[in-house]
Amino acid sequence: MKAAVYERYGTVDELRIEEVPVPVPAAGEVLVRVVATSVNLSDWETLRGSPAYARTSGLFRPGRRILGSDIAGEVVAVGPGVSRFAVGDAVYGDILQRKGGFAEYAVAHESELAAKPAELSFAEASTIPQAGAIAQHGVARGRPGDRMLVNGAGGGSGMFLIQLATAAGMHVTAVDNGEKLAFMQSLGADDVIDYRTTDYTRSGPYDVIIDMVARRSMFAYRRALAPGGRFFMVGGTTRALLRALTLGTLIGAVSGRRIGILAVGEGPEHFEPVAAACVAGDVGIRIDSEFGLGDIAAALSHHGEGHALGKVVVRVAPE
Repeated sequence: MKAAVYERYGTVDELRIEEVPVPVPAAGEVLVRVVATSVNLSDWETLRGSPAYARTSGLFRPGRRILGSDIAGEVVAVGPGVSRFAVGDAVYGDILQRKGGFAEYAVAHESELAAKPAELSFAEASTIPQAGAIAQHGVARGRPGDRMLVNGAGGGSGMFLIQLATAAGMHVTAVDNGEKLAFMQSLGADDVIDYRTTDYTRSGPYDVIIDMVARRSMFAYRRALAPGGRFFMVGGTTRALLRALTLGTLIGAVSGRRIGILAVGEGPEHFEPVAAACVAGDVGIRIDSEFGLGDIAAALSHHGEGHALGKVVVRVAPE
């Protein structure tokens, strides 16, 4: 099978398309013919090996050669003990821990997958698992009437989170680069901020902040929060992560504001509610662009450099 592989951390120049063996499903696993897969920030970070926590598969060299975690496709083989799926089933899910989605075939444990809704295309379904789970957990941190700010809101997770939060009765301020302001407004954001010209930590105050790309000091986050407010970091630098766990906890205890990490569960129960909202027409899916597997470097660059409005999809096979 064809797959996009890389041998060392670095830029998209490390990626190349190679013929590799088709994986064999073990007990509890299924083999999926990948139709579509979407790009996530985790792919960009793992390719670069930065922040340091992205090197989970190997400190100096990647232990897994194929990136890609959000997949949608057809089950073509099942391992021993599989009971939830059969050959021919259309499925989608997040294989973040093992990756391997940037390929013609990928293996997944049956617990990582859900049946693809017939109302969604494979491309649409591939946008949901990781971004949908983050959005679902993010909106659960707020309450109707809260002032919520989402930093990095112009990507996939923000696309879902803006819509879910406004539907839940929250006042949403969305932050990203100036190219994405109109896009975020079209999703329902009440206010938008261009981080290149305005420091969002000097606006507000906010009851809830969900930060996809946290890089600021804990004191800046505390300044942006209303009394009793909650700040949750989703992604960012290793330094910001460590400070959130240490200094952020201390500042929160002293100030009455919470500063911490957004814990995101994995598995269908965390992303299927978003898919159901999409099927019902309550949440829209915005696909910025589609790339072929041979153009995976361009797909990752477009996403990683901050140009994508919503999700970037890699089309591996016809629908």
